[in-house]
Amino acid sequence: MSDKPEGCDGNCDGCTQKTDTCQQPKKADISVRHVILVLSGKGGVGKSTVSVNLAYALSNHGYQTGLLDLDIHGPSIAKMLGIEDLKLQAIGDKIMPVKVTGSLKVVSMALLLNTTDSPIVWRGPMKAAAIQQFLGDVDWGDLDYLVVDLPPGTGDEALNIVQFAPNVEGAVIVTTPQDVAVLDSTKAIKFVEMMDLPVLGIIENMSGMVCPHCGEVVDLFGKGGGEKAAKQYEVPYLGSIPIDIEMRKAGDEGRPFIVRKPGQTNPTWDAVDKVMENLIVEVEKRDE
Repeated sequence: MSDKPEGCDGNCDGCTQKTDTCQQPKKADISVRHVILVLSGKGGVGKSTVSVNLAYALSNHGYQTGLLDLDIHGPSIAKMLGIEDLKLQAIGDKIMPVKVTGSLKVVSMALLLNTTDSPIVWRGPMKAAAIQQFLGDVDWGDLDYLVVDLPPGTGDEALNIVQFAPNVEGAVIVTTPQDVAVLDSTKAIKFVEMMDLPVLGIIENMSGMVCPHCGEVVDLFGKGGGEKAAKQYEVPYLGSIPIDIEMRKAGDEGRPFIVRKPGQTNPTWDAVDKVMENLIVEVEKRDE
């Protein structure tokens, strides 16, 4: 007879029926050195843009990298990478991720949908099962990094990935400068701490707008909120990324901004590259 309480879905965190005989779910059997979670306290701060450019930056540095889009209800990674017309395939009992480059592989719910406007109407247990499959039933190969793009907030998907994924290195928090966004980002920081994981750093996105005419930076949403939160909670500050029309175009065109290095000095490209280098340094510190 099972020792699980009736109706148990295997999601132990926050369970009101948990007993001494309950066990945490097993970690997925995948070969990955570092799992990096990308979180935000609220939507609209550019978290998926950061995830895509981070994964590409890691790949460009020679690391075997996976990118897992766990924004199940609103997946956008496939669009940003220009692979929305492709589909996940199965070979034997394994799902094959889509290869973007020789060192970058991607899995997203968008790569399973019949049409781009098909909604996902799932409750928590179904999402938990999908996350387990995206980890354990996918042939990821040997990965140095798995970047996980999570939906806004601190709900089921974030709890499930912490439970199921091996070698979770920590989380990157993405915010914008204004007080409302920073307030929500601090909740994400506290969540990560509750999960007994390190915060690898805070990124302040949309930190000023680069004028396409004169190149000056205008602080539309203020400035410095992310750095202030990093100091308050004593976590690394990875840097800021300005609003740039070219960044928006890169996402719409399916060609990440980080691979579009211009022939002349570009403050936005330099900012993105610096943020990604700072994050790699933080992760590599933990290997020493």
